Amino acid sequence: MSRWLTRHGFPSGTGARGPLAVSSEGDLVVPLPDDAVEIAAETLRAAGVGPSDRVVVALNDDGEPSGSLIARAAASVAQATASVGARGRMRLHSALEAVGATTLIITPTGAMDLLARLHLEFLLDPLDLELERVLVVGEIPSANAAAQLAAEFEAEVRELYADPFLGVPVAWKRPSDAVLTVVRDGLLGLAPVEKDVLLEAPFDAGVAELVVFAGDEVRRTGHAVRLSGGEDGVPAPTHTLGEHVLVRGRWISVPKLEAALAKIDGVAHWDLRIAREGTLDAAALHVWFNRDTLVRNPMWKGRIAQALYALTPVSIEVVVADEVVEARRPGTVTDTRGHHLGRDRSALGV
Repeated sequence: MSRWLTRHGFPSGTGARGPLAVSSEGDLVVPLPDDAVEIAAETLRAAGVGPSDRVVVALNDDGEPSGSLIARAAASVAQATASVGARGRMRLHSALEAVGATTLIITPTGAMDLLARLHLEFLLDPLDLELERVLVVGEIPSANAAAQLAAEFEAEVRELYADPFLGVPVAWKRPSDAVLTVVRDGLLGLAPVEKDVLLEAPFDAGVAELVVFAGDEVRRTGHAVRLSGGEDGVPAPTHTLGEHVLVRGRWISVPKLEAALAKIDGVAHWDLRIAREGTLDAAALHVWFNRDTLVRNPMWKGRIAQALYALTPVSIEVVVADEVVEARRPGTVTDTRGHHLGRDRSALGV
């Protein structure tokens, strides 16, 4: 019998052995399979990376070894590979030129931010980079991102899907593809959001969650799709659900946020607001206090900012509401991007 796991309910990693993927919050520890680099290399090769390519990987490597692992995989496929991290855009531009990159692997918002800064701040022509390929991974892209990147860089754009527990790319798609191409059987599937069973193609209409397989474990990814009915494969995720919210390629634990704020006296209500009004995601925590003296006390705002800093590497602005709320109410999440469907899977079933 398979064991179904969520990111929030993942077992302790104190007994895990070998190379480990550790979440940026430190609460998720997952052993890397022996063939992780091999699977990533297969995905990159299928997405178009070849022996003549020179690859720059501009991804974070904070516990989850996405950047270094993908770079190792690319090194086995391409002519040359550099892992430069999610550095400042001008420094990324310099790295692309120094390496003579033909392929850039980056988050979709990172690619869009690079493009915007090349135009608006650095007054540089994206075509001068002579990129042949942009592979985006780790986030849900905006609707027009692939078309704009392809047009501005005059490059192929491919979307990679990485196992969110390991950071290993396991599937890819062209912008025109309806579903992902999974590089190996038995890596990726779909499940109803409210039942621990696998869906079988062709799929019925409704909301479904992407799942990845690891031995006898079925791991719910927190990525979701709205099926129109009749699909024979797994579409790329367009939504998230559950107790974690995806912001700038990082999963923020809402229960850990709740626990941290519960320790701060005077917090009556909070709302985590996430937007993508420009090229990048932005997160702001709006807080209501139960006493007027706290509203005007910068130390209390600082305590919340420090709690957030200890919780996640994602920058979250703290906004203190002017009005006082005496009755304590549960915290909420407002995602104006339209990505996060809700925390309670049982309430999202169709």
